[in-house]
Amino acid sequence: MSRRSISIRELAAAAGVSVGTASRALKHQQGLSAETRDRVLQLAAELGYDTGRLKQQPVRRILVLLHSQHPADSPFYAALLDGARARCAKDGIELQVRSLGPGRPVRRQVLECEPDALLCVGFFEPELIHVISRLGKPLALADLWAPGLAAVNPDNRQGAYLVTQYLLAAGRKRIAFLSGPLAHYSIRLRERGYRQALFDAGRLADPSLEALIAPGLDVATGAALAMRELLALPAPPDAVFAYNDAAALVALQVCRDAGLRVPDDIAIAGFDDIADAAGAGLTTLAVDKAALGRAGIELVLNQAGEGNRLQPVSLIVRATTASTPE
Repeated sequence: MSRRSISIRELAAAAGVSVGTASRALKHQQGLSAETRDRVLQLAAELGYDTGRLKQQPVRRILVLLHSQHPADSPFYAALLDGARARCAKDGIELQVRSLGPGRPVRRQVLECEPDALLCVGFFEPELIHVISRLGKPLALADLWAPGLAAVNPDNRQGAYLVTQYLLAAGRKRIAFLSGPLAHYSIRLRERGYRQALFDAGRLADPSLEALIAPGLDVATGAALAMRELLALPAPPDAVFAYNDAAALVALQVCRDAGLRVPDDIAIAGFDDIADAAGAGLTTLAVDKAALGRAGIELVLNQAGEGNRLQPVSLIVRATTASTPE
């Protein structure tokens, strides 16, 4: 008499995991440790789970998740979402966007949209990513990184290195970094690239030249305060690399309001090449945001293994850094 095939619920109970985790292990999906996956697979073999039951469901609806602090209509994320939508439209896939905010359980916010797969875009706290990864849905990250998950990012470190190297070569002596929260993966990598370029040039990083936007402040308010602090230093900077274009444009206005000539007295550079950067003549790093969105969808559809795919960025030199100091 053949042994009865156990259910996935029974397998999950035997392994001490949720049904979603057991399903991901059997499908070799991301979001769980190798130890957990191996335990589930071993028990499945020992207990006679019929893996023929597993069917890879087609992805018909992808839910893009953004943190509530990142509006979907911001210049960077709007362009990224356009790329994601275009890639979904190619295969007739419905794309939804949801901003995860406080006050409601994350699981409910996600599952009520009935997605087949998930793409997390931009900053999320590690505990949120942990919850999302345990929902049993194919998952990828864009403009974000977390261990054990597939991700695609601009080459943030190299971009920051290139612009800092350029400013050094142009003769700038005191290059400041105007930073957002370092809990953000992209900002942390940009700071690292800035510091590495200084180190490779034999320059010591001056802590007074690293200005951080205060937590809880929006970019317009926080970047303006941080820039004024830099200008108030006994030896103010002769160049500022801001972590993104929005902060750089605020810094540019503060410098002009203070009567400084840009770029003669101070050079300003940003990162991302948003639409307003060209009109302002802002030197920046170009990120193909639509390509980033398309690549994120590809990771979801291919259920790619863990790892960080880097997309190249390019330095665009414009009027805010074009001339060199005397």
